Amino acid sequence: MGTFYIGCRVENHINRKKTVRIPKALVDTGSEYTWIPAKTLEKIGVIREKKDMRFIMANGEIITRSVGFAILRVAKSFTIDEVVFSEPGDQILLGARTLEGLNLMVDSARKKLVAAGPLPAAVNRIYRN
Repeated sequence: MGTFYIGCRVENHINRKKTVRIPKALVDTGSEYTWIPAKTLEKIGVIREKKDMRFIMANGEIITRSVGFAILRVAKSFTIDEVVFSEPGDQILLGARTLEGLNLMVDSARKKLVAAGPLPAAVNRIYRN
């Protein structure tokens, strides 16, 4: 697929005036979660809601990190998602769950995010015999 980076904004989901710009996050569809530096999340008041969650790294190492809730924005798209409080040495990542919430997908040929199109929905029809 190739790798590329994208800028985004992270907001406190309770007080949207508390926001920060992330100039460079690695788009990583292999990561379920989005990883943002802990100091950045703390700066805008994101709270650690889940502590000591276990993650398995690409090299097989198991680590623990805290997770909180934030609003993530890429261009005109936005979503609320769980974000990992990353520590020094961790990558800043935009993960698959966030991409799905943003309704964006990877265009690997052009190394950019594009609209994913209409969202699937259940059919709401009443069938009568």
